[in-house]
Amino acid sequence: MAIDTVEGLPQSAGAAQSAGLLARVAVAAGLGWSIAFVAIGVRWGLQLYGDGAIFSYAVVTQSAWAVHWHNIANRSFVYLVSLAPAEAYVRVTQDADGGIVLYGLLFFGAPLVGLAATFFADRSAGRVIFTVACASTACLCPLVFGFPTEMWIAHAVFWPALALAHGAPRTPGGFALVLAGLLALVFAHEAALVLAFAIVLTLLLRGRRDPRFVRGAICFALVLAAWIAMKVVVPPDSYFAPVLADARLNFFNPLRLADRVLLLIVAALAGYGVLSVALRRMGWRGGAVTAAVIVVAGLAAYWWLLAPPLHAEHRYFLRTLLVLALPCVGALAALLVCLTGDDGAPPPDWARPAARALARLATREGTLAIAMLIVVVVHAVETARFVNGWTDYVAAVRVLANGPASDSQLGDSRFVSSARIPAPLQELAWSSTTPFLSVLVSPGFRPVHLVVDPAAGYFWLPCALASANSAGAVPAPTRSMIQSYACQHRR
Repeated sequence: MAIDTVEGLPQSAGAAQSAGLLARVAVAAGLGWSIAFVAIGVRWGLQLYGDGAIFSYAVVTQSAWAVHWHNIANRSFVYLVSLAPAEAYVRVTQDADGGIVLYGLLFFGAPLVGLAATFFADRSAGRVIFTVACASTACLCPLVFGFPTEMWIAHAVFWPALALAHGAPRTPGGFALVLAGLLALVFAHEAALVLAFAIVLTLLLRGRRDPRFVRGAICFALVLAAWIAMKVVVPPDSYFAPVLADARLNFFNPLRLADRVLLLIVAALAGYGVLSVALRRMGWRGGAVTAAVIVVAGLAAYWWLLAPPLHAEHRYFLRTLLVLALPCVGALAALLVCLTGDDGAPPPDWARPAARALARLATREGTLAIAMLIVVVVHAVETARFVNGWTDYVAAVRVLANGPASDSQLGDSRFVSSARIPAPLQELAWSSTTPFLSVLVSPGFRPVHLVVDPAAGYFWLPCALASANSAGAVPAPTRSMIQSYACQHRR
């Protein structure tokens, strides 16, 4: 059945949508943010934020697997594509600063690489999956940008994996591509199992007997077997295992989604929708644009007058949103692929209401494009505020680490408490990695004092590893401070 015969969907609506204003805005926003992630992340050293400080320190000391990744072997794809190449670079060149930059480039560049891979893998009419992937990148990724969550990589891999599942040739080579895409996805993060399963479910739009669904189901079974085998062969150590278990319990905590920025976006879009409808019913020409101007003005007043807290710590928690949102957005992309496909396969009967809904939305693509731009504005301002705060926080840590103050009650006269940092900047603190950040931001990795958070409850390095870790560019006096800190807390 051709697309024009699907009830409620006008002829060539898919092609019109892919070539329309909304698609152009989505692609521009997605590619623009993907480039900005690299430029902003590396320029302002966001690869050092949060857990990124210990990951970057591990790159410098060439010990990422020993420090952490042996505990999360089921996320080894992230290690292989970001940390391992940076470690190899440091090992060959002894350029530690360059290794940290390379780690940032590889990690923050994942969305751009993912979109490029999706573009070439997407065989749908008008590259529908690529367009939706760009929209997802622009709307979802800025919420977690800056924190080194492995879900960042999972999002980048999800889209080419989806495109391959629907469009790879029905050949042994195509089977291998689908298998490789799902393997990369599930070994990015444990929760990516949900995403891989969702990809297979989207193939049901083509029917249970469709060769692509059968292929996807077989690939998922093989991937799941490999994932279970890795879990059994490389379990986490006794120190990290309970931490990981607690993280799993809290991963889908709905309270984590009560985030200020997320609520701000919802409020802005709701206000925009209400104003657009009201102005249209009043006969106001250009009502959507006027509504957008009013909403943006309200947002500007909100930021200027209220000076809300920075979107910092919650960048980590909103990784859960990626897991919840991607299956939904991926299903939308898959439905569009089925409706615009050139194989003549209609969607099942239960998908026809969705087809009619999409037809109605297609008549409002200008309104939807403006809504996406409002989301982009919120992300841009919140990212700029975060980067400014991060810059000030790094400067404060550097000054404290190289100043005269010390707090010997922390167990060593070479330690200084991070509580000395001004309270407004504490929004950017990440207690477990502060000591490593103080090393990385000091000239030559030679801080006078190690900045320590007295409230830290998790300690990355066991004493034995800190004592044995002599590789890389970290000077001996600095390694001695790190060893003292580690041996106090984790034997």
